[in-house]
Amino acid sequence: MAEPAIGVSPYWELTFDADGDPDGPERDRLLAEAARQGVRDLLVFAHGWNNERSGATRLYGRFFAPVPALAPKARLGYVGVIWPSMMFADEPVPDFPASPAAAPAPPARPGLDDGSRQALLTVFPGRAAEVAGLARLLEQRPDGADALAEFGRLLRQLVAGDPQGPQATGGADTTPGAAPGSGPELLYGDITEVCGEFARALEQTESAAADGTEGFSLTPKGLWDGALEVLRQATYYAMKGRAGTVGEKGLGPLLGRLARTAPGVRVHLVGHSFGGRLVSFALRGLPDGVRTVKSLTLLQGAFSHYAFAARVPEDPAAAGVLRGYQDRVDGPLVCCHSRFDSALGTMYPLASRMAGDDRSLAGLPAEDFDIGRLLGPRWGALGHDGVQGVDGTRSLALADALRGLPTAGPVNVDVSAVVRHGGPPSGAHSDIVHPELARVVLAAGRVV
Repeated sequence: MAEPAIGVSPYWELTFDADGDPDGPERDRLLAEAARQGVRDLLVFAHGWNNERSGATRLYGRFFAPVPALAPKARLGYVGVIWPSMMFADEPVPDFPASPAAAPAPPARPGLDDGSRQALLTVFPGRAAEVAGLARLLEQRPDGADALAEFGRLLRQLVAGDPQGPQATGGADTTPGAAPGSGPELLYGDITEVCGEFARALEQTESAAADGTEGFSLTPKGLWDGALEVLRQATYYAMKGRAGTVGEKGLGPLLGRLARTAPGVRVHLVGHSFGGRLVSFALRGLPDGVRTVKSLTLLQGAFSHYAFAARVPEDPAAAGVLRGYQDRVDGPLVCCHSRFDSALGTMYPLASRMAGDDRSLAGLPAEDFDIGRLLGPRWGALGHDGVQGVDGTRSLALADALRGLPTAGPVNVDVSAVVRHGGPPSGAHSDIVHPELARVVLAAGRVV
């Protein structure tokens, strides 16, 4: 396969399917060429929300663009991980041009736009009937509980059985101290109440984003507005689990092979959103004794801030699913977080609580609903407030981090100074194309 033109070289792409199986020729090309091309430091980036290979490649090109000038003496190589994820078409990356194949803007009446519908068909093959049914309901918005119940049934069928293996629970980031219930409320709870909660959360997110904006008028959200957000979050619930599978079963073992064929190559893992979960789970898939991963940088990581914790403070019987695996990084684990990331500051805690706990806020009267109550520490995300529950974790502002990072252990870096643009419902979640973040990646790996 010809090397994609992204502006940096040498560049390789690694494509994985939903089970973590890599594209064989791409894998073999990297293993054969990395050492031969004299690479000393290999930057391995995994995207988060994405609909097509070309979009991921353009993202990598934009992010990597300043790197050669920032480290002119380094012998660098670049890898872009391609895995079957998706983003909804109403969540563009700030200041990032849409691809020529992108769908037009969604219609004024909310529904499932053509781009998002096609993305669902791609990442959930064999579920065309379910996608068509969901799209029809979101467009028609019929009255009555029966229609919402049908929406819930189709939603469960859409994500059922994805993924398989160790992530089959949807990618829980803590191991519970008690046996799980019959299923996550996000999928198995009262669908009317679930949609109502997300509708109210959308209203509060939009209100916060527009606070102080002259002439702004909040549009009230109904149950079907909440239903569209439930579809979004249920899809991401499946993608979150898939990211863990690809990292543990795919990327981790491949990095082990690279350590054998090119032992002098220093690997630096970078992941955005669920791609952060992917590269973190790659640590679980590393063969014992492999020490070639010299840094791990999470950009708005979309998984639990307790993932690396030995104990969850709110539940001492629970532990992070990656507890102790940060020790497989022969260098720092850098977690970039921003308070402007409403995808992780608002929607993620709500979805996570519904996906992993039977003590939800379902049924609260509207006047008692406060999204702040959902932002308790149990359900926080790494990209919102950083690594939690790990002794020795350092916390730095971005300016201080750019002057120097610790050489080992978890480091939280508040990047709100640059990761701050984007509208609801996701906020600044995808606002990651900044030279300052490229500098953080190089500083984490001590690449000069």
